[in-house]
Amino acid sequence: MFLTFPVMVVRVNPVEKLVEWRWLNMVLVGAGSFVLSFVWRYMIKRKEAGLKKTGSGLDKTSFIQRVHERPRRYVPLFVLLAVFSISFPFIFSAYQVNIMTTALMYVVLGLGLNIVVGLAGLLDLGYVAFYAVGAYSYGLLNHHFGIGFWAALPAGAFIAALFGILLGFPVLRLRGDYLAIVTLGFGEIIRLILENWNDFSFGPSGIANIDRPALFGMQLSLHSATIYIYFLMIALTLFTIFVVNRLRDSRIGRAWVALREDEIACQAMGIDKTKTKLSAFALGATWAGMMGVLFAAKTTFINPASFTFLESAIILSIVVLGGMGSIMGVIIGAFVLVLLPEYLRAFSEYRMLLFGAILVVMMVFRPQGISGNVRRIYKFEGINGSEGTRQ
Repeated sequence: MFLTFPVMVVRVNPVEKLVEWRWLNMVLVGAGSFVLSFVWRYMIKRKEAGLKKTGSGLDKTSFIQRVHERPRRYVPLFVLLAVFSISFPFIFSAYQVNIMTTALMYVVLGLGLNIVVGLAGLLDLGYVAFYAVGAYSYGLLNHHFGIGFWAALPAGAFIAALFGILLGFPVLRLRGDYLAIVTLGFGEIIRLILENWNDFSFGPSGIANIDRPALFGMQLSLHSATIYIYFLMIALTLFTIFVVNRLRDSRIGRAWVALREDEIACQAMGIDKTKTKLSAFALGATWAGMMGVLFAAKTTFINPASFTFLESAIILSIVVLGGMGSIMGVIIGAFVLVLLPEYLRAFSEYRMLLFGAILVVMMVFRPQGISGNVRRIYKFEGINGSEGTRQ
């Protein structure tokens, strides 16, 4: 009641110079907190009882787990989802299409950071720097040389990958909190350079009139370009899911997981720690660079204010909320974190309070995320032909 008092009880009317005291709100907050405390304790006890029963924090009967085990059973659901995705821009308004495009962009950003944080276990708090590098690559190339979107897309990804390697070299010996501080500083350095180097990046004024993606050389209207970028984002999202999934199952993906679990044991097994870390930073930065190019094409205007630490925090929250190392979890986490604040606008001034409360409840009752990384079960035959399992 004390913490919410300035927001829930006091309302100042500067026009009529009046202070309105809403005491009923304080009573409702107190009563609600009293009731919710009992619900909270009950849920905590249920969670502890479930952990004792299963012996782990993984929900082995979750829907996502069942999809991983038997994907063919859910083909009709995937078909229905595909039909809905294709028809979405023709059913809903341009505003809704823009929101969904933004959500898909954060899906790709989350999957890119998931390589660095979720698979390789390298805490990167400056991921937005690669996002900014991609956006400014397209903005500057388009402004000075007239290079279009399709030529700038691989260029932005490549330049961001180079910056990922540039960041990777100084932090090879760092881990944990020290790594987080260095990556945070790297992100701020990039932002400050873009904000203060006026001759290069146009400073706080940013770059305007950036070209939108063209369709076979044809310039599209604003509405048509919005729909075109939406379908382009669906294609890029599917491509990212495919590539990240293949990377996770590859030799380098298993090396990332080994590095995350135990760096010393990873080296003892003959894995090159330097190449493994640099590849994680470079590949993670590649997707951020691609999304930076698309962000510049979507908004047609960029400036350093779009690439603050808050963006890195949101992308990292997507990875943690969805589940470290889980592709499906990152997708769901991105939609939750991007769409929920928009659709809670009906609650006006209380929407961020509700949003924060939902995140707190989620982290308390499911700390492994929406979809914890699915552990694989390998079956093998013993020496005498008897079967056994290892997880």
